[in-house]
Formats: sequence, structure tokens, C-alpha cells
Amino acid sequence: MVVSGSSDRSEIVFFDIETTVPTRPGQGFGILEFGSILVCPRKLVELESYSTLLRPTDLSLISNLSVRSNGISKDAVLSSPTFAQIADRVYDILHGRIWAGHNILRFDCARIREAFAEINRPPPEPKGTIDSLALLTQRFGRRAGDMKMATLATYFGLGQQTHRSLDDVRMNLEVVKYCATVLFLESSLPDIFTENSWVSPNAITRSRSNGKISPDGMVMSTLSSVKIENLQTSFSDQRRDGNHPILSLMTPNTADKVPDQAESNIAGPDPFDLGIMIDEVERESLPLDETNEEESGSESEFSTAAESKAPTGYAAFLKPVEVSMPSIRVSLAPFYRGTQRIQILHKDVTLQLRCNHLKVRFGINRKFVDFAGRPRLNFVVDATPDLCEVLDACDKLAQRLSLDSGSSSDWRPVLTRKAGFFNSPTMRLQIPTVAVGNVARWVTEIYEKESSTTPHRLVLSRFDVEELDAMLTPGTFVDVYLSLDPYDYQQNAGIRLVAKKLIIHTN
Repeated sequence: MVVSGSSDRSEIVFFDIETTVPTRPGQGFGILEFGSILVCPRKLVELESYSTLLRPTDLSLISNLSVRSNGISKDAVLSSPTFAQIADRVYDILHGRIWAGHNILRFDCARIREAFAEINRPPPEPKGTIDSLALLTQRFGRRAGDMKMATLATYFGLGQQTHRSLDDVRMNLEVVKYCATVLFLESSLPDIFTENSWVSPNAITRSRSNGKISPDGMVMSTLSSVKIENLQTSFSDQRRDGNHPILSLMTPNTADKVPDQAESNIAGPDPFDLGIMIDEVERESLPLDETNEEESGSESEFSTAAESKAPTGYAAFLKPVEVSMPSIRVSLAPFYRGTQRIQILHKDVTLQLRCNHLKVRFGINRKFVDFAGRPRLNFVVDATPDLCEVLDACDKLAQRLSLDSGSSSDWRPVLTRKAGFFNSPTMRLQIPTVAVGNVARWVTEIYEKESSTTPHRLVLSRFDVEELDAMLTPGTFVDVYLSLDPYDYQQNAGIRLVAKKLIIHTN
């Protein structure tokens, strides 16, 4: 294995891959180029770089469409190494470091994991992740247009994007620096910059905004006095803490909370001192997912008669018929560095539900990925009438609070309804995962229950999606203990239903 010059793994690694472009359904990606730079988190200077063209095992993947996309032809990679030949180097560059890149959550991370799986090796795992597409969209707003790297580079006058890995990662670093500087300036004089909305951090280009249309046609939203006050308070706190504004771009190191939170602007005496970020990335969490584990409770017997005596950690979960509608309320709770998030309460206690005998409508969906490229699994079940009543009430209250608090995000209903007699409402249940070292595992406790028998906890193969998929087929019935987690991320908001415990009926 190639050993890099640093042993503490404290650097940020910006990386990018160029791939083939699939031309038919089911066709995978072939990695054509890998490029990375190691960046000092305190000075934002490049410490070392690495890049190489790669020869895919199947050269036929390099189509004309692929060549038009990045300019990498078959002839260009004929004498290049395969991914297997440079896998040690890639692993050493990435493993245990903070990963950064543009759209890496949905693309680059997944491709890296696929490439290591193809050679039967465990993939590298990040200490934390900075996805500049997701986080700049939320923190910087859409003032730069569609937020593609080429658009951002044009916005800041950085030249044209070449779609070559090393050039792209260096451009990515410059874009992050520019955005962080603008956010730093805005947090220092929020009254002035917000009043002159040309630098409003909430400026977006979507017509659904509640803001006004500027002369150039851009939809501009204004900050409420509460938000301005928060910015001012945040800035004074930041000066005291000595942090850097780029912390607002940080996706904390939590596999399942990556996608639904924004971080606050952080400023400090040294405008490019990121030292504190190393600690923050291991400590804090964001929403794309829920990584906090519930108390596991007893792994012994769970008979129907004993359900009312649920193990510690599940006693507070209510059946829908036990919920008093007038007792449901929502409020804003402190979240991360001065931000807030919606919480759903029942009689002043966090509302959590226990739902029995739900029918699976659609099995495991693995379309989405977490911060490390692992599938963010979910499946769809039919919602019972009493459950619909509870979820509709929560949805209505949370959406109203979201609007009242100034959000311009699209609200996505927690229940999906389609016209037709046979189309009962459905809901999507999330099965979060977490990584401990190189090992990924389900956060959800998963049990199997045969007819008239006691549920027993399953010991699934390590992160075996196929094994779980085979159990959650359409028509299967499940009992679910779930949490209701509101989110507001990348102009989308709603309530995410997270399975804390899942009992699968096998007969």
C-alpha cells in the first residue's frame, strides 16, 4: 500500500472522478480518471495532488457520448492502469480523511464504493464529508443559477470547467473559498447586505419562493428580523469561538443525517482557519438521515401479549389509536450552532409511533445514497386509516410552522395519495445505516416473526441489501416502531419516517 506523507489524516481531500456515460438501462459506469488534492484545513492550501487516467475493464463502455462528455477516448486510456492497480493509492488518499467535492454524495462516493466492490475489497470510509453542491445550494442560495460547477466558476470569474479530475477539484476548492468569503462578509454586516438583497443568502431562482421578483427576474427572499438577529448573534459568537465561515459548508460525520440540515455561518479572526472543523465533523450531525440509535432494549422475547410491556426505549411509542389529536403540537427546537428544527410533540413528549400489521406495497429502494455512498434504503407500506389521521395532523402543523418560520422550501406530504379505488395512501419508511470503522450496519433493529411465534432478532450478513430485499417483498406484513423527523434541505421539506425497530412477518 502506498503511504502518504501525513499520519494524522487531518487533511481535507478534494476529489473527483470522470466516468463513462451509460447508454442503455442497467449499464454501469466505468471510471476513466481519478484526481485529488490534499488541503490543509487551517490555511486552505494544497499540500499534494494525485491524478491518473484509468483503463476500464470493458473498453466498449467508452462511447461517443462519453468522449463528448469529458474528452477521454479509448486511445487515451489504452496504456493507463486499471482501478485495481491503483486501488491501494486511492484507499490511502481517501480513508479516514474528510472528503470534499461537488455532488460527491450522489455520484463520486457511490462510484468509489462500486469500484472497490468489483475487486472484492472494502471501500475507504470518510471522517466526514463536504458536498459543495448540496450545502452551497442551501447556505449560498441559488444566486449563481443552477449551482453546477461550471455555473459557479462563471459566476466568480474562475474560467471554464474542463471536466478533467484534477482541474475540477482545484476549481472546486476555489469556489468554496469564494462562497465562504461571501458568507463571512454577509455575517459581518447582515443588516446592510440583507437590505441590499443582491447578496441575500436566501436568494433562489424558483418561482415558488415567497419573496419578490428583482428587476433582473431573480426571485429574492428577504430575511425576517429574527433571522437577522440570529446572524448578528452568530457573528459575535463566532468571533469569540475563533472559527471559520466555511464550517457552514460542513456535512457532519453521520451516515444518516446527511441530507436535511444546514449549518450556520461561522466567522473568526483568521478568515481561513479551519482547525476547529476536524473536531466538529466528528461531533455534529445533519438530516439527510437519522443516525442516533434508539436504546436497543431487550433482545429476548416479544409476544403479542407482552407488547404493552415493551423494552426500555420503546415504551413511549404509541399506537395511532392512543394518540389524542388535540395533544399534538409542533415547536422549533435548538439544533446546530444557532439553527433550529421542527419537533413534533404529543403531550409535550416527542411523538413516536408503533404501527402493527402494515402491508408492504413496494420493496427496498436503493436509489439514494448517504455521505459515504452507501445505499439509503427505504420501502413503501400502505397506511391504515387511523395512522393516516395522525400523520395528516402532524403534516399540517409542521408545514404551517415551516412557512411561518420563513422557509420557502417545497413541502412534501408524508403520505402519498393517488386517485383510484384500489390506491390507498402509502408512506415511505427509512432504514438508516451507520459505519463503525470499515463496517457498515443497520441502525434499525430488525426482527423476524413466524405465525404465532415470538419474534427473534435477525443477524443479517454485514450490510447485505439483497438479504433484506428478499424479506421485504410486496405483500409482506410488518410491525414498525417509527420516529417522525422533520427536515428542510435543498429547498425540500417534510417529515421523514424512520424505522427504529422492524418486525417482519414471514408467514
